[in-house]
Amino acid sequence: MFGTRPIPLQCLAVALTLHLAVIAGEFFKPFNVSYDHRALIIDGNRRMLISAGIHYPRATPEMWPDLVAKSKEGGADVIETYAFWNGHEPVKGQYNFEGRYDIVKFVKLVGSSGLYLHLRIGPYVCAEWNFGGFPVWLRDVPGIEFRTENAPFKNEMQRFVKKIVDLMREEMLFSWQGGPIILLQIENEYGDVEGSYGEKGKEYVKWAAKMATGLGAGVPWVMCKQVDAPEYILDACNGYYCDGFRPNSYKKPVLWTENWDGWYTQWGGRLPHRPVEDLAFAVARFFQRGGSFQNYYMFFGGTNFGRTSGGPNQLTSYDYDAPLDEYGLLRQPKWGHLKDLHAAIKLCEPALVAVDSPQYIKLGPMQEAHVYGKNIHRKGETFTWSGNKSRCSAFLANIDEHNEASVTFFGEVYTLPPWSVSILPDCKNTVYNTAKVGAQTSIKTTELSLPLSTNVSVLQQLPSQDEVSPLSENWVTVKEPIGAWGDDNFTVQGILQHLNVTKDISDYLWYMTRVYVYDDDISFWEENSVEPALTIDSMRDLVHIFINGKLIGSVFGHWVKVDQPLQLMQGYNDIVLLSETIGLQNFGAFLEKDGAGFKGQIKLTGFRNGDINLTDSLWTYQVGLKGEFLKIYNVAENETAGWTDLTLDAIPSSFSWYKTYFDAPVGMDPVALDFRSMGKGQAWVNGHHIGRYWTLVAPKDGCQSSCNYRGAYHSDKCTTNCGKPTQIWYHVPRSWLQSTNNLLVIFEETGGNPFEISIKPYSTHIICGQVSESHYPPLRMWFHPNFVKGKISASDMIPEIHFHCDDGHKISSIEFASYGTPKGSCQKFSKGNCHAPNSLSVVSQACEGRNRCSVRISNAVFGGDPCHGTVKTLAVEARCVPSSNIGFSAQKQ
Repeated sequence: MFGTRPIPLQCLAVALTLHLAVIAGEFFKPFNVSYDHRALIIDGNRRMLISAGIHYPRATPEMWPDLVAKSKEGGADVIETYAFWNGHEPVKGQYNFEGRYDIVKFVKLVGSSGLYLHLRIGPYVCAEWNFGGFPVWLRDVPGIEFRTENAPFKNEMQRFVKKIVDLMREEMLFSWQGGPIILLQIENEYGDVEGSYGEKGKEYVKWAAKMATGLGAGVPWVMCKQVDAPEYILDACNGYYCDGFRPNSYKKPVLWTENWDGWYTQWGGRLPHRPVEDLAFAVARFFQRGGSFQNYYMFFGGTNFGRTSGGPNQLTSYDYDAPLDEYGLLRQPKWGHLKDLHAAIKLCEPALVAVDSPQYIKLGPMQEAHVYGKNIHRKGETFTWSGNKSRCSAFLANIDEHNEASVTFFGEVYTLPPWSVSILPDCKNTVYNTAKVGAQTSIKTTELSLPLSTNVSVLQQLPSQDEVSPLSENWVTVKEPIGAWGDDNFTVQGILQHLNVTKDISDYLWYMTRVYVYDDDISFWEENSVEPALTIDSMRDLVHIFINGKLIGSVFGHWVKVDQPLQLMQGYNDIVLLSETIGLQNFGAFLEKDGAGFKGQIKLTGFRNGDINLTDSLWTYQVGLKGEFLKIYNVAENETAGWTDLTLDAIPSSFSWYKTYFDAPVGMDPVALDFRSMGKGQAWVNGHHIGRYWTLVAPKDGCQSSCNYRGAYHSDKCTTNCGKPTQIWYHVPRSWLQSTNNLLVIFEETGGNPFEISIKPYSTHIICGQVSESHYPPLRMWFHPNFVKGKISASDMIPEIHFHCDDGHKISSIEFASYGTPKGSCQKFSKGNCHAPNSLSVVSQACEGRNRCSVRISNAVFGGDPCHGTVKTLAVEARCVPSSNIGFSAQKQ
């Protein structure tokens, strides 16, 4: 533990100088990037790098600066993103680099912010993105097979990769040109599917590597999860833990391109949560055991706007339980606890880069230390060091999942919580432990309660339904025609494959045929109590079944059998099947063959003379919805739809379009629409497609009453939201809104009540926290210029509690404060037997009217010791409101 004495650590001057140089942007003078077996070498210096994954199309350009700034403030050195082929080349030869796909603007923003960039061109990206990033037109290239030794595919792949590399070079964005790009990636997790392609897969890996390096980018190329990456390509790890990963050559550094800090969610699924204590443990272990580059997948997940979500069946939200949530707000404690971790690692950087490998010390049966530094000497199990002591840093790990451990290291005793790592930048003083969270904790209404022993917690929630008012009282509607609606429908014999017809320009494809039912069949059913049925051998993702214009059933699944009972009448019966995709397959081998819609035979069963096989019948096809192709969601075209007024007693049950106008909430907070009253469909605001919505409910079981961070994480370990719709709130970026008269258009498939849709700004309302006087001193002290000069006093090393409202918000009031032995948890705090009577006034004076504040945890601050011989804790509950809502004086800044 820290003592209260000044600690003269001249080593920190090196880290501080490097830190300030990066802030100043000095590295934008042209610099080279290389590597050795220990680390990437940036402008001649080994670096320990923290990377933040942000996908530019999953946010708006107006959001990018704040996301990059918060990533940098959180300790990131690098931003990592894919390049999305299907977004950039939606039609072969027609490129899109505008709006959310303005990749040049994004890369330049990263560079101007003083950060590096890792561009993962792929061009296969997976990413729970539609078709894994491949444009659907690629399927139609004659003779093509994806991701294998196939000339048509290689030609198209090389053309796009070259397009991106050339664009970056033309814009002077590579490091040797003074730009931020330090790494590129070719392919993506190909090792997972390589075996499916046999020898052709191995040859393809060699070709891809050679092709990429031949483009003259001038920076290293990476392949992730690729154990047979060629010698001149860096291979990297993806996973929840990568501390045991070693590249396929000693000449390569240890890189972690995807640290899965959360997990994705499908419609009807539970919401995964990865505790920050485990995430920090994984990162600390990675650097402890020789890692040098680590990227969070995702640092900001964002939103799958439009029809970009893949899967199939991935949510519109790609929140990913990331440190920055879907709306771009800090998710605490992830963001804050990781920020402290990154600061601790940066303190160790001079020692980490100074040696080729650490000294290993076994401290106990499940405890170990890794020591970095020069002039470290070992005699048996005893270690000493001489010379420049500033170059010694250590990580002490306890990998026991259940028990804390006391260990002796360099003559000092350290207590290690279970499943944790302590970081000692000077091989003596602990500045950080992965299991001891002192940062703010963000708790939404659906999340699990988290431990509050030393935590600051933030209640960051969207309102319940009874707290909000309807979006609008004035709605209009128009019905979507069932079946053929346009002149471009066509009739052929047989069942056509869905994607071959739609080319993915719409989720929807209508299949229509007609059958004749004889009196004998009707009599047969009545006499034998037989019910005819429609069967489909295999179907994905969703089919709606209509008989004579009436919806009689829907089936959802991934290549599942359909067996739908029918009510048929004597004479001609019209059978209409609406096949629907909900995001194309984004993972696996042979994506070009996956397809969508129906496979096998389609039959009518239960007839007197046997089954009627409709597979080879005449079928009429119609792509998409009429309203979709008339673009009635656009501001310019929406009046052409023939809308009629909607009343509460005449809400159409299904396949209806709805429209209204609404005012935006006051302020600049992120905005969300509440669609819990609706069924399934898509929505547009001012012509912008905010995505698919669906109130499909998660299973009632499988969630945990508490979340234990200790032990290896998996996506089902800490899940929430059982028995509730997977997604209710839908992000509407502020830049898509005007103050009044915003157009909302909805297509509803299954039935819902638009009168109950509401809108709400999304922000933090209540912040709570508990920090004890035994907590670690603030990490910022280690970066203070006076610290390395030995001029920091004992009082500066006192622990602090920190509060931070969202940008544009201030602390309006302190609802509770107690220094002593408070009880309870957030919004349920109470005073204990020990309480400093001036607690509320001290915290109020320090915090009210401010966006952020801090209070030292000491007797002196609260006018004396309220209970001698007892470890005191400060517990606080505060309220945040928009700055415009309170009239505090300008002096409180």
